[in-house]
Amino acid sequence: MNVDICYGNSQRLGVPLGFGGPHAAFFSCAESFKRDMPGRLVGLTIDSHGAKAYRLALQTREQHIRQERATSNICTAQALLANMVAMYCLYHGRQGLRNIATKIHILTCDLAESLKAGGNSIKNEIFFDTLKIKPIMSIDEIKQRAKEKRINLRYYDNGSIGISLDETMNESDVADLKWIFNVENKLSNETNIDPRDFGNLTRQSRFLNAEIFNKYRSETKLMRYMKQLENKDLSLVHSMIPLGSCTMKLNAAAELIPCSWAHINRLHPFAPSSQWKGYARLLKDLDQFLCEITGYDKISFQPNSGAQGEYAGLRVIRAYHEHQGEPQRRICLIPISAHGTNFASATMAGMKIEKIQLDKKGAVDMKHLKQLAEKFKDTLACGIVTYPSTSGVFEETVRELCEIVHHYGGQIYLDGANMNAQVGLCRPGDYGSDVSHLNLHKTFCIPHGGGGPGMGPIGVKKHLVPFLPNHPLLDKNSEFNSKHSYGPVSSAPFGSASILPISWMYIRMMGGAGLRRATETAILNANYIAKRLESSYKVLFLGTNGFAAHEFIIDVSRFKERANIEAVDIAKRLQDYGFHAPTVSWPVSGSLMIEPTESEDKDELDRFCDALIEIRKEISQIESGKYDKKNNPLKNAPHSQHVFLHEKWLLPYSLQKAVFPIDFVSPNNKFWPSCGRVNDVYGDKNLKCRVD
Repeated sequence: MNVDICYGNSQRLGVPLGFGGPHAAFFSCAESFKRDMPGRLVGLTIDSHGAKAYRLALQTREQHIRQERATSNICTAQALLANMVAMYCLYHGRQGLRNIATKIHILTCDLAESLKAGGNSIKNEIFFDTLKIKPIMSIDEIKQRAKEKRINLRYYDNGSIGISLDETMNESDVADLKWIFNVENKLSNETNIDPRDFGNLTRQSRFLNAEIFNKYRSETKLMRYMKQLENKDLSLVHSMIPLGSCTMKLNAAAELIPCSWAHINRLHPFAPSSQWKGYARLLKDLDQFLCEITGYDKISFQPNSGAQGEYAGLRVIRAYHEHQGEPQRRICLIPISAHGTNFASATMAGMKIEKIQLDKKGAVDMKHLKQLAEKFKDTLACGIVTYPSTSGVFEETVRELCEIVHHYGGQIYLDGANMNAQVGLCRPGDYGSDVSHLNLHKTFCIPHGGGGPGMGPIGVKKHLVPFLPNHPLLDKNSEFNSKHSYGPVSSAPFGSASILPISWMYIRMMGGAGLRRATETAILNANYIAKRLESSYKVLFLGTNGFAAHEFIIDVSRFKERANIEAVDIAKRLQDYGFHAPTVSWPVSGSLMIEPTESEDKDELDRFCDALIEIRKEISQIESGKYDKKNNPLKNAPHSQHVFLHEKWLLPYSLQKAVFPIDFVSPNNKFWPSCGRVNDVYGDKNLKCRVD
């Protein structure tokens, strides 16, 4: 078809409607556009043994590296939902999907023929599963008959009606639809119906050709394959994940149970409001809970991720200034240490970025902030602040920062990524923030392993409430709609609504005292690790009292000159000790950012500390000359089973040192990395994202 770009929603490939989500979108393009694509790309490369391995490809396009020059602000990948779709396609295969599509199309043809025979007009003669009908009956009569059958239809303003069929429907459902339109059910035998001729639009090429899509046709085999893949993942079921600014905390089983309930995950996002009174109560409860926690006056649940929440919040600020008669206010002040999404989101929202420098302690340089605010006093739209800062410190000047920006006519956007250090202790709305997003998939326990599903609602102060995202399918007078909105940011009114019960359950089960205790414990855990590591590594930034917030940064850049060791080498070596890496070289080059969360007990914290201390000893052995700077346990990490199953042991250290480097790593609990160190350069030069 010579199409350059193709995108859509993969929901109908085995994922529940979920009152709007979560779903994985898909995006594909011609070869010439590959380096301009938004979002995450998983590509094939080779590891240190020459074996195939997959990893994130072309990351230099992305916000965490390119900031305002990135191809998008995306940092959340809907990995869980993409995996569900993948398993659906594996199970059905090419022929199974063809059979499903053929059934849907034939049922649609059956319905179309009966409607036409009854005098109704089909407005779209070329169709697959969706019909637009001009009925001969009155709309009111059709609505009444549809209500009797408990069926929702789409009603256009011009009097037409939309119907879309899917794989869950059968001949009985089609018969009900015919009854609603008062037409005869003549063509009930599928074999009597001829599918439409799509001409040159009919697909001729083969698809899902890889062997993997033709192997698993039973639940037993598919389950075993999924387990095989799971065994490759180092996850929270193995050990803590200390990724700084990611808040990889416990996702309790009890919180997840409601997501499996039919009345949570089978509701259509465009259903009449009379059919989602339970969701309305849930949304009101969460609005109340989150407003009380944050100090804001209203919450919008429409954004599907933190990055989308940033974009939504910044658009709210723009709409506010335009309503105030100051559309020229488009300057956005952002600290140079901010999350990459801040820069990318501001650019997407049509703002011009001015970067604020930091002082020697990693805090916002208040003098430089004042200079910028004064310079752009007539065009200042907002300032973006992260609290605690990305340096892992509670900046004591945060209230003053907000006051300066407000004084010069701007608004304050708070990046809510570090809210796990604030809940129950302080409220953004109290110290000067006007709007921020809340990462429910961080602070409020929605799982986000692999990137998603995310949920990034935004909270605003009273003066910004009229500018929150709205939705064309919500009643204009609905309490969930806004008067002066710039429009929606998601196709569903409440984003990925079916995962909201997770956060509702978390807040209700914890209560105010429990939430505060969680915050205190997260801060305590971070400071405990920092204290244990301070004799082995340099902790970069601490507050005036000598403490970090819920995360902290250790500097490892000095090892480069002495031992040829970089942050990535330590990150890879941690896999041999059974740990996921901390955040690498951000926000400071040559550093590791560590966030333990409140979920880990002292034993686990000590194991992690012991691992890093032992790795520091290994670096010392390189510095002393015991190990070569290019051939040592860190440079060769991670050590997969391939090392001793397929090769002679020729490394200048023992097998024991390589794979069982400390007492708590034993054959009984060893997590084996599934590949050696991946070759990122090879993968980016030879980009391949298809499965053979």
